[in-house]
Amino acid sequence: MFSVELVPDAAIEAAVRDDWARLERAELPNSGRNPSPSNRPHITLAVRDELVAGVVRGAEERLPLPLELSGILLFPRRRGVVVARHVVVSGALLALHREIADRLGAPPPRYANTSVGRWTPHVTLARSVPSADVASVLATIEAGHVVGEAVGLRVWDAAARTITTLR
Repeated sequence: MFSVELVPDAAIEAAVRDDWARLERAELPNSGRNPSPSNRPHITLAVRDELVAGVVRGAEERLPLPLELSGILLFPRRRGVVVARHVVVSGALLALHREIADRLGAPPPRYANTSVGRWTPHVTLARSVPSADVASVLATIEAGHVVGEAVGLRVWDAAARTITTLR
């Protein structure tokens, strides 16, 4: 599996990492628990089982672009809830997403939530949060409005556990 990911600037990254740390101190699920050096706040633009090398290269020329975090999103899953920060949708963000989607072609059904018209831009704070813990998670995170920029674009290869940084 490959994902194409947008990387935020230091201000947005710090805000997300602060929420991860608050959740960790409260002994609640959080995405900061992943010890991998590649684990950092990001916005997934596309997910595919296969990715032709270099197909998204050049899209990084659109960066930097304005980026804002606003409220909280909850995505129900089979096992618990994903808690995420909502990324405000802008014309520039949608244009970049469409460019990536056009380059990659239609996603398979299991990744349809990343297709044009179905994509919800977000930064994950915690995955697989048990329903009983959702209220505590929501009470722990700050979720203030954060304004910054998307400054990087990368490709995550889950099988090889490698990142290719495009910018």
